[in-house]
Amino acid sequence: MSGEGIEKIINSKSRTFLSFCFSFIFGVGFFSFYSFAGQIKFYIFVSFFGVGFLLILFWSNKIKRFFFFCLLFFMVGGYRFYWSVPAESPSNLSYYNGQKIFFLAKVNFPPQTDQTGVRVVVESKSMAGHKISGRALLFLPAYSDFKFGQLVSVQCDLKAPVGKDNFVSYDKYLARDGIWSICNRPKVKVLSSVLSNWEKILSGFYDFKQKIQNQIEWIWPEPESSLIAGLLYGSRSGFTADLKQDFSISGITHIVAVSGYNISIVASIFINSLLRFGINRLKAFWVAVVGIILFVLFTGASASVVRAGIMGVLVLLSSWLGRLSRIGNILVFTAALMLLANPFVLVWDAGFQLSFLSTLGLVYLSPIINLYFFKSVKLSIVDNLRENFVSTISAIIVTLPLILFQFGRLSLVAPLTNLLVLWTIPFLMLAGFVSLILSYLFFPLAKIIAWFAYLGSEYVIIVAKTLAHWPAASFNFYLSWWGMSIIYILLFSLIFKINNPSVKNNII
Repeated sequence: MSGEGIEKIINSKSRTFLSFCFSFIFGVGFFSFYSFAGQIKFYIFVSFFGVGFLLILFWSNKIKRFFFFCLLFFMVGGYRFYWSVPAESPSNLSYYNGQKIFFLAKVNFPPQTDQTGVRVVVESKSMAGHKISGRALLFLPAYSDFKFGQLVSVQCDLKAPVGKDNFVSYDKYLARDGIWSICNRPKVKVLSSVLSNWEKILSGFYDFKQKIQNQIEWIWPEPESSLIAGLLYGSRSGFTADLKQDFSISGITHIVAVSGYNISIVASIFINSLLRFGINRLKAFWVAVVGIILFVLFTGASASVVRAGIMGVLVLLSSWLGRLSRIGNILVFTAALMLLANPFVLVWDAGFQLSFLSTLGLVYLSPIINLYFFKSVKLSIVDNLRENFVSTISAIIVTLPLILFQFGRLSLVAPLTNLLVLWTIPFLMLAGFVSLILSYLFFPLAKIIAWFAYLGSEYVIIVAKTLAHWPAASFNFYLSWWGMSIIYILLFSLIFKINNPSVKNNII
């Protein structure tokens, strides 16, 4: 970077602030690749004093002062990461991994049931009269019946999750949610079901969600009921393994996944549809934002869903503001705040990465594709279809290198499947929601509207199954980390070059 470029950053408060945010993010990312050695935390802590001394020594030199501040935020990112890793202390549950122990804990998430049994996440409270902290994942038989907020006693052989040394290993997947221990077939006994005021509120949401699930299963048969439940609040519990596979191969799993990738696309399509119905941009923005907030609360407001909701709101904000520089600043600052809350998601959480990248695609790449599309093809009759396709293809393009790196699957039919399916999603969600509400008020009318939702759901499922079974619909193609990095450097360099006002004027 030239001296003139550095001066330009230093003389701008917003760019200086963004540089500090990027430094913090890079610090979190850099130290995420290293082991959990306690010495590293000590070295980072000692380095603060060295950088602080240099900062004071060169305070009058604004360029050196700027670089030392960036280095300071870089180390803050590293320290934030290691500070979140449980210390080797008897006060942490993970300290007892590899031992048979008895401890008291609280069920702090609704149990998840699948074909293999019941999974329960508990927050440890005490052991042998001493206070301990830390979460454990319990694997229980299918007939187990536990509820959110219950105080339980647990006796088990505590183990550390085992994972391979890669980005999607099981131990890292659990660690992002603060789970560092697992128990297979433990002995669990309910001691108390007394809830705090906040737990009563969350429990009410969870109970309401279960009642909605039961109502949906009553109105629609499977697999249509599972698809509508997935569209309304991200549930996929009723999906068969074959249907999950078809959705994955055809590239439309995101429509029933609670992620920023899903919410960003659906929110973008939803606001485009509202605009086409004559609702002005400001009202459409607030209707969509309120819808996202209600969705987050309805699904229990877990950390991953909150992050997804924030990404969805940012996409809507970019559409409303129309200023890429401003939304870019907000996006980077939001990412830094999320990492401050949970530093593990940057490298270990594919959902966070997909959410962030899809948001970038919708904010920065969609206008470029729209620009070229308007220039080459003018089809005003299908504007809504075109805009929905642009939103989807933008997210697919930006997330594809990461998907190939993380999961190694390339879907050749994904663009076509999304083009055929996504235009129906706002109408399916509306029909599903209205028929669900009416089922409590006037069931005959609810069944009529539910029939239209059934036809739409059946259409989506048929498209997914048909295209997923095309010859060469998808194939395994793994991308190395350096290959992914090169592609993203070239892609974002091109995007930001085209978004430069002088270049965009030449295109127009």
